[in-house]
Amino acid sequence: MAACLAPARERRYRSGVMLGKASICIVGLVLVTACTRPVDDGTPVAGAITTVAPTTIAPTTIAPTTIAPTTTLAPTTTIAPTTTSTDATTTTAATTTTTTTLPPLDVYDPVCVVQVQPGEGLLQIAARIDDETVTAPSIQAENALDTDVLFPNQLLDVCVDNGLNDITGESIGRNPALLVKDVAEQQEKLNELFTGLGIRELLVDGISGPVTRQRLCAARLALGLPVSATDMEPGSEEELTLMAATSIPVPFTTAALEERWILIDRTCQIMFVGEGATKVTFVFPTSTGEPGFETRDQDRSPAFRFNPALGNGGWHNSSIYPVEADNPLNGNMYKPLYFDRGQAIHGANNVPTSPASKGCARLRVEHQDLLVQWLGLADSGPTNSQSRIGVTVNVQGIWAG
Repeated sequence: MAACLAPARERRYRSGVMLGKASICIVGLVLVTACTRPVDDGTPVAGAITTVAPTTIAPTTIAPTTIAPTTTLAPTTTIAPTTTSTDATTTTAATTTTTTTLPPLDVYDPVCVVQVQPGEGLLQIAARIDDETVTAPSIQAENALDTDVLFPNQLLDVCVDNGLNDITGESIGRNPALLVKDVAEQQEKLNELFTGLGIRELLVDGISGPVTRQRLCAARLALGLPVSATDMEPGSEEELTLMAATSIPVPFTTAALEERWILIDRTCQIMFVGEGATKVTFVFPTSTGEPGFETRDQDRSPAFRFNPALGNGGWHNSSIYPVEADNPLNGNMYKPLYFDRGQAIHGANNVPTSPASKGCARLRVEHQDLLVQWLGLADSGPTNSQSRIGVTVNVQGIWAG
């Protein structure tokens, strides 16, 4: 059968956007089924030619696609291997922490004892204990260690000042390292209080020897505390009183009823010099009469004679206990000031912290010069005038040595 209509010519349209070299074509299709003429009423008859109107397809514009630059990924994190069961179910393994509990140390008080670990020293052990008194020196002193070298598994008592060996349970004295610190603080306070009163400064060495105890005794006397020449317990009520003091007051004594007075205390082996009830002028160490030759009690006894021994450089040989030659170490008297018969206050080159004279009260030579100058007698010759000397003497206390 021959075709009734030639194919429509292909038309080409160029779109505003080209996809390569291709273009979109619009094709009109003519379907030919037969050359039978159609019925006049317009009803299609089988075999008639049906013309389908050309369908116009609009050109499609496809926007160019921009591809973002490749982003660098973070390093891959390694994931711990997982355990896979036989039924292909993946299970993450759980992390288990094991804590080992060591048996307590076989010591008197395990809380106060540590066992040295390999590589540990005193500094490392002290640093892990939250107590400012626990230091390398205090641990060493508490355990009586001759060296700071430690050994693994060595036991150390770290409760450093409780009066116990916490390894054995034995009673022990105060921790020497802490005691040195406490005594040094007391010495510094004593130096502060006695500054300007003529007495020498204490050596701040943390050692409570007889000189420190003598100064503590003097402070107790002036501050109204129980008088004794003993150590002062750190943290005690009397130490709190000492540390709170700002000056040395006049001791509570009848001597203060006089205009000028000298107070000699045999307990402390100390001499206070002052004016009335308001002023302490000097504090001097003294050495009173030894047992059998005690310096006698006095209550405002006037000093009645002064002998400067001008012809012998101030040194006067005792008429009761003479020596073959003037020798200060044997008790000869430097510029004596008499207050009870042959007993006097005088200078000497040997003034211990305990009673050592034959009844007189010894002072260092430089202190006797200060006393004589204060009395206005530095340029005076011998005098027996109480009014010219113008000072009273009190002697009190008991030597407990």
